[in-house]
Amino acid sequence: MTTLRPAPPRGAPGAAPSGRLVGVDVARSLALFGMMAAHVGDVAENVDWTDPTSLGAVVNGRSAALFAVLAGVSIGLVSGRDHPPGPPQIGRVRARLALRAVVVVVVGLLLMALQTPVYVVLPTYGALFLLALPVLRWRPSALLLLAAGCAAAAAPVAIAILPLYADADMFGVQLGLVYPVVTFATYVLVGLAVARSRPGGAGRQVLLLASGTVVATAAYVVGNAAAPIPFDTTSAFPGVPFVPSGSDAGQTFAQVFLSPRDHSSSVVDVVGTAAIAVAVIALCRLVVDGHGPLVTRIAFPFAAVGSMPLTVYALHLVVIAVWPDLPHGPRTWWGFVVGAVLFAMLWRRFLGRGPLERLTAQIASAVPAPAPVRA
Repeated sequence: MTTLRPAPPRGAPGAAPSGRLVGVDVARSLALFGMMAAHVGDVAENVDWTDPTSLGAVVNGRSAALFAVLAGVSIGLVSGRDHPPGPPQIGRVRARLALRAVVVVVVGLLLMALQTPVYVVLPTYGALFLLALPVLRWRPSALLLLAAGCAAAAAPVAIAILPLYADADMFGVQLGLVYPVVTFATYVLVGLAVARSRPGGAGRQVLLLASGTVVATAAYVVGNAAAPIPFDTTSAFPGVPFVPSGSDAGQTFAQVFLSPRDHSSSVVDVVGTAAIAVAVIALCRLVVDGHGPLVTRIAFPFAAVGSMPLTVYALHLVVIAVWPDLPHGPRTWWGFVVGAVLFAMLWRRFLGRGPLERLTAQIASAVPAPAPVRA
């Protein structure tokens, strides 16, 4: 006797898959679009609030930080949300996440092998998935305390490891320098803490939005007052602090720990970008989640992109790699955005889960899924 099995679920406009947070997918799409702008949009190096043409530089650093915070949120969502399981189920969760991490690292190394003229963040993300495994059952307060320690240590650690990369090529500097593990561990821990927080409906998201906005504003006000970005940052390297020549001890301390420059690994940079990420995620959830099928249908183009972040990220780097004379500018960025939306909508509508996401899930399924946790 043949048993008929239901077809795998397809992503349809107006109906989110069961248990999926569409607002989180929308936030992922914003992170992806921001990274595309940083890679092909020809945006300014730094934001000058007196020059409107430089405002596109807000995507620098902040998009990658949002992506990393969302990685922490994803880890929390697939490992029990606010009720992570205990032994032995947590062992299976860790094993499945470890397999996912390996896939992410391998995909990242393959993209780097294409010699794409873009720093690839995936190897760092994969490493952070592994580093998060021991703290999966920590309380949000403990996660935030560890995140604060990482934020404080980020700049000194980045400086300490810099000599190790003196003779490294572009392939080498992407492994732990441009996207320092300690710096980005802060973002993953913050995202995991957000996912571990008890759900509180719209009120919880309003609190996260307000607190993220206040913390980010305070951080950048302090940073711009204490360590304004030098006019010339052409000698600055992403991931490490930059101290202009001729700086005294006080100015050096300020640039190392308080600089608002993106990718500086300073406390201001890490705290400010993490807070912005929390605020963006909360805003997306407030606008999208819980408002019925009409809002879900409107958000579907963005949610489709955000539902397959690994695929979309990899594809946009492949396009950059195979198109050496790709012109940079707003038109190119719009082309990438429209292309990503059309691809993701069609794939989600007719084929469901993204190809790399499906591959990752299949590999992770080598470990049996943990039993459902009873409330």
